[in-house]
Amino acid sequence: MALLITEKCINCDMCDPECPNEAITFGAEIYEIDPDKCTECVGHYEKPTCQSVCPITNCIIIDPERRETNDELLEKFVTLQGLA
Repeated sequence: MALLITEKCINCDMCDPECPNEAITFGAEIYEIDPDKCTECVGHYEKPTCQSVCPITNCIIIDPERRETNDELLEKFVTLQGLA
């Protein structure tokens, strides 16, 4: 399940530097997460660091359009890291 930054985003810049996959970038108005790079920190950390550092409750949520299993997220991690 890739994560999604909602319109609650205040552009505080806390999430971007924390993403180990460099999946977070500044979009047209708010930060955005590239679902092809987001592994919910699987392979890096126990939980998504962007959610941990975000000062706004429920600003970064599971993207309802991108549901992935933990195995799929781990496979994506392996591919992104060039470990395959």
